[in-house]
Amino acid sequence: MSDFLFKDFKGVSAKEWKQQIQVDLKGADYNETLIWKNIEGIDVKPFYNEEDYDSGFYKNSNPNENWKACQKIFIDDESIANRLTLDAIQRGAEAIYFTSEKEFNIISVFNEVPFSDIKIYINLNFLSEGFYNQLISFLSEKNATVFYNIDIIGNLAKDGNWYKNLNDDHSVLENILKDNSEKNILSIDATLYQNAGANMVQQLAYSLAHANEYLNHFSNKNLQPTLTFKVAVGTNYFFEIAKIRALRNLYTLLAKEYGISEECHIIAFPSKRNKTIYDYNVNLLRTTTEYMSAILGGANSICSLSYDAIYHKSNEFGERIGRNQLLILKSESYFNSENNPTEGSYYIEYLTQQLSEKALNLFKEIESSGGFLKHLKEGKIQRKIKETAEKEQQLFNEGKIVLLGTNKHPNEKDLMKNDLELFPFMKMNPRKTLIEPILENRLSEEIEKERLQNEE
Repeated sequence: MSDFLFKDFKGVSAKEWKQQIQVDLKGADYNETLIWKNIEGIDVKPFYNEEDYDSGFYKNSNPNENWKACQKIFIDDESIANRLTLDAIQRGAEAIYFTSEKEFNIISVFNEVPFSDIKIYINLNFLSEGFYNQLISFLSEKNATVFYNIDIIGNLAKDGNWYKNLNDDHSVLENILKDNSEKNILSIDATLYQNAGANMVQQLAYSLAHANEYLNHFSNKNLQPTLTFKVAVGTNYFFEIAKIRALRNLYTLLAKEYGISEECHIIAFPSKRNKTIYDYNVNLLRTTTEYMSAILGGANSICSLSYDAIYHKSNEFGERIGRNQLLILKSESYFNSENNPTEGSYYIEYLTQQLSEKALNLFKEIESSGGFLKHLKEGKIQRKIKETAEKEQQLFNEGKIVLLGTNKHPNEKDLMKNDLELFPFMKMNPRKTLIEPILENRLSEEIEKERLQNEE
C-alpha cells in the first residue's frame, strides 16, 4: 500500500492514549477501572503499542498449517480399538493418541493402520521394557511417526509412587533410550499441573524444571533425548496462546544450555478443570476456544475432547463432534492457512514475554533449592498448586470466574443423576505413597455434587 495515504498522520504515543482514556473515564480511576488483575500476576492494560514491546517479535518454529487433528483411543479390547482407529482416520483424524492400562496385542491394534498418513502417540500407564521394545520394533518396521511419551517423573507426581522404584524406573528408561536414541521416547506431562489448578507461570516453570530433571540426568549418561510436551489449554484465550509460545521460548533457553536440539514437540489437550456436567453443551464452546488457542500458540497436534467426556464413556457421537470441531477449524475456518498469525500483536507479545520471564524466575528458584524432584518429595510443588487452586476456586465461588450454566444462569430443570456413566469427581484412593500425589479436580465439582443430591 502506498505511503501517501498515511504520511500526513502523526503517530500517537502511549502517554497520549492514556490521557485520552482518562478524559473519557470522566473521573473514574484508570487503574481500578481498566487494569485487569489475574492469578498469573500480570496486570493487563486496556491497550498496548510498540512502546510496550521493543525486543523483536517472537518467531514461531512450528508452522501453523502443519498442526494435526488428533483423537484419543483407549485400548481395552484390541479389535474394538482397531475398528475405532480405522474409523477415526477415515473420518479425518490425522493423529491417534493411544492409551492403555495393560499390555495388548500389537498386531491386532495396528492392523491395516495407514502409518504413512498419521502420527501416533502412545500413552501407557505402566512401564515394561520388554513391551516397549516390542512396540518400538514393530512401529519402526512400519516407518511410523511415533511419540512414546514415557514420563516416569510425571507418573510419580500423579500417582505418588514410581512404577517400581527410582532406580528401576530410571534403569528401564535408560535402556530404552540407549537402544532408541533417535526415537521420540520422553515426554513431560504438563496437563497434570493445569488440571490440578496451577496458574500458567507455575505450569511453565514446573514443566521446565520437570524437563531439566531428565536432561540433567541423561546428559551425564551421554544421551540427548528429544522431548514431547503434553499441555492442557483453558479458556483464557490470549493467555493460553502466549503460554504455548512461552513454553517454546523457555525450552529453547534450556536446550541451549545442554547443547541439544532446541526443537520440542507439543501436543495440546483441552483442560478438564473448567468442564461441567450440567449444561454440558457449553463444553463445546469451551473446547472450541481452547483448540483455537492451541493452534494459534503453535501446538504440533491438538487432541479432541468430547463435550461429555467427564461423565460418559467413549461414544461415537461425542467423539465425532470433538473431531469435527478440529476439522472445521482446519478446513473451513482457515486455521491452517497462516504461519504464526499472532506475530505483530503487541498484546500477545507482551503476555509471552511476561509469562516467560516470570516462569524462568520461578524455575531458577526451584533449581537453586535442589530441583524439581526434591521439591516434589518435600511437597512444595503440591502445596503451591493447592494454594493457587484454592484462590481460583474462591473466585469461582464468588462468581468472579464464570462457568455458564453452572454458577451463572443455571437451568434448574437440567437433571443429570441418571445420565452419569463415569464418576465425574476427584477420585480419592487412600493408600501408602512415597509422596503426596498431585490430584486433578474441576472448579464446578462441589456445586454439581449438591445439585445431584437435590435432584428428585
